[in-house]
Amino acid sequence: MNESILIIEDEVGLIKMLKRLLEKEGFQKIYQAVSGAEALKKVNEHGIDLILLDVMLPDTNGFELCRQIRDISDVPIIFLTARTTDMDKLTGFSMGGDDYITKPFNPLEVAARVKAILYRQRRTKPITSQVFRTDHFVLHYDQAKLIVEGKEVNCPAQEFQLLKFMCQHPNQVFSVDHLYEKVWGDYSSVGKENTVMVHISRLRQKIENDPKHPEYLKNIRGLGYMLNAENQRSSH
Repeated sequence: MNESILIIEDEVGLIKMLKRLLEKEGFQKIYQAVSGAEALKKVNEHGIDLILLDVMLPDTNGFELCRQIRDISDVPIIFLTARTTDMDKLTGFSMGGDDYITKPFNPLEVAARVKAILYRQRRTKPITSQVFRTDHFVLHYDQAKLIVEGKEVNCPAQEFQLLKFMCQHPNQVFSVDHLYEKVWGDYSSVGKENTVMVHISRLRQKIENDPKHPEYLKNIRGLGYMLNAENQRSSH
């Protein structure tokens, strides 16, 4: 199997056991990290396809680390932890976890869940690259990459989702309420206008030649925001 897996765990014996288990299942690219700092470095350096994450780490807790990973990647995350309360499980899912397995666990169950999640990933992965191109920036939907003037620019999850939504609906005006509902999944949150405005401002700093006079992310007074696609190029 070509997928790469990152094991984030500070128990060396458990890492070895999980690595042997995954290798028996046919996985060849298995990385490991014993701390949050090392894990973030591995996520940034390698194209990780799935993460097995312990909650108790020497320099942070897995819940906080999961939140940090979600800022830079939507890679599936399975918690493997001795924290067994319902509140712990809810916290894990609310931070962006995809699954939650408590210790002690059945190794075969871990393998089965890993394969199930990766199978779904393969089924939903686009066959061809989905790209939005302009003369100034390129957005790769499936790779979650923003390229500005030929250089990759860091684009946190919510900024990417907002820009992706706007690029998928070019030259259409959207109200703040509509954007917040579509991108953040809510329509009743307090402070949504400021949230959208801040994210638009951050995106302008990245994709505009002159953020104070934007060419792409336009503010249509009294109505909302629009992505101007006059300079869009064919992605083929």
